[in-house]
Amino acid sequence: MDGGWLWQAFAYLAAAVVAVPIAQRFGLGSVLGYLIAGVVIGPFAIGVLGTDRQDVLHFAEFGVVMMLFVIGLELEPVLLWRLRHLIVGLGGLQVVVTGAVAAAIAIGIGVPVRAAIAIGFTLSLSSTAIVLQTLNERSLLGTAGGQSAFAVLLFQDIAVIPMLALFPLLAPPGAAAPADEHGGTLVSHLPAWGQTVAVLVAVGIVIAGGRFVLGPMLRQIARTRLREMFTAATLLIVVGIALLMGAVGLSAALGTFLAGVLLANSEFRHELESDIDPFKGLLLGLFFIAVGASIDFRLVLAQPLAIVTLVAGIVLVKFVVLLGLGRIFRLSLDQALLLALGLPQVGEFAFVLFSFAGQQGVLTPAETGPLVAAVALSMAVTPLLLLVYQNVVQPRLGARKSSDREPDVTDEGGAVLVAGFGSFGSTVGRLLRASGVPTTVLDVDSDRVDFLRRMGLAVHYGDATRADLLHAAGAARARLIVIALDQPERTLELVETVRQHFPQLTILARAFDWQDAHELLDAGVTHVYRDTLDTSLRLGADALRLLGFRAYRAHRAAQRFLKHDEESMRELTGRRRDGSSYVSAARQRIEDLERMFEADRAEPALDRDSGWDAESLREEARSI
Repeated sequence: MDGGWLWQAFAYLAAAVVAVPIAQRFGLGSVLGYLIAGVVIGPFAIGVLGTDRQDVLHFAEFGVVMMLFVIGLELEPVLLWRLRHLIVGLGGLQVVVTGAVAAAIAIGIGVPVRAAIAIGFTLSLSSTAIVLQTLNERSLLGTAGGQSAFAVLLFQDIAVIPMLALFPLLAPPGAAAPADEHGGTLVSHLPAWGQTVAVLVAVGIVIAGGRFVLGPMLRQIARTRLREMFTAATLLIVVGIALLMGAVGLSAALGTFLAGVLLANSEFRHELESDIDPFKGLLLGLFFIAVGASIDFRLVLAQPLAIVTLVAGIVLVKFVVLLGLGRIFRLSLDQALLLALGLPQVGEFAFVLFSFAGQQGVLTPAETGPLVAAVALSMAVTPLLLLVYQNVVQPRLGARKSSDREPDVTDEGGAVLVAGFGSFGSTVGRLLRASGVPTTVLDVDSDRVDFLRRMGLAVHYGDATRADLLHAAGAARARLIVIALDQPERTLELVETVRQHFPQLTILARAFDWQDAHELLDAGVTHVYRDTLDTSLRLGADALRLLGFRAYRAHRAAQRFLKHDEESMRELTGRRRDGSSYVSAARQRIEDLERMFEADRAEPALDRDSGWDAESLREEARSI
């Protein structure tokens, strides 16, 4: 069916809307949902797309370009310098070792040496888009393994620059690079050394422009106070750098990443990020769908054993190398496995590199065809491998570590258990410890556990939703459990475990919003604490004081709002399944709050209590 670009847009959007929620429902993650959607609507399944899916893939790669720009904005040069050992050490060794092993295997099966080197280094790369998205969805990016994966991906993204500079030098002597359908790049007519110089000059232009040109330009545009002009300028930066990189045969994503890093210290950092984020998310989803649609299943079916063996070999080699390097860099076994199971695929830059190698005559179409199919299939395997880690590897290693540490925790006998020691839980835990309350902490990040134990805290590694782990941590003797996990569904799971196995424990649970709070109250938790409520009220009270309200009136307003809000939350919990009743009751509660505050404003006595207000006391002293 051919309905033009509107039909294709409809097909992509409909596939995403249907497939991604289903994939999320079964715990597969959004990335795998997008890939499955692409396979289903692609030419090798129901075939609702035309034959120009490669053009869509090239367009969708702009999602990767924008993602690298945002990553660059979040990485200040100072932070990169602090992480240089992990980025250069772990990342550099991964690229070199994986590239060398893959090249050696290719040579062993008869691939020419020059082509084997290009294949080896290309296969050493992993997918920044898929890995970061999947790790972030599963709350694994902040772990030691997740941070190590990020460092490796960062080095790989930077390493694409010298790879693209190297590939022209690998072309066989006298080989004429075939012109592509778009007529090649501006430097394709230059000799190999000239193309390498052009690549370095283009990178230098991006670095100099990002340092000396973009900042002043953005300041001038910001003075117009037109939001749409700033958005246009942001897109202009990304597209302009992409065109410059494309003109010399470089990856656009690498250029925008460098520009992002150079703008990371700019006052416009957050504005740039917020402007680009909607485009990035939409195009990344389109990219994943296009990857799924681009898998050539005719080639896979024609050579099933060869393709499956190739994919399995790539994943196995990269898994072994990553696991070994993770252990060498002193990652615990579970975090090293996270690194190894997160990065064994081949990345999106492989499409660019294989195409570039073909243009230079380094690889033939017969060699790139199976490799491109294997790249796409390896990317599709990644969310499944991380599911294996989260559902099989992590729980088993956690159970084993918890049994190893059981005697230490048993001797502690903390009165309070704290499940989750991130920013929320650590504040609670440090307050309790400073107050002399024996506290036992449970966390799933083994490296954080080791660090906390060195600080003198009683820590138990593993999944707090496991009854055997809670028992080993002393839940049978504790009085309270503070649930400070960062995933609402895991919080509810832990609540059920505690109520079933340790009913004597009083539960104090963190909630992110009203929906989380409603579900916790339904589950029988009476002490529910919404994440930002107290901070928001403190800010509101400060705002009232800065607007001229007396300190007592501002404090009273915040406390009365808190009391009314808590009452409303509990009252509305019982009505939340009845939409009309919920809305009616919520509107009534809002009107009650406004009438209560209006009555307060009519009480002048509240303004005469200056004991709360130091400035008022000073004014009264001066008037006496």
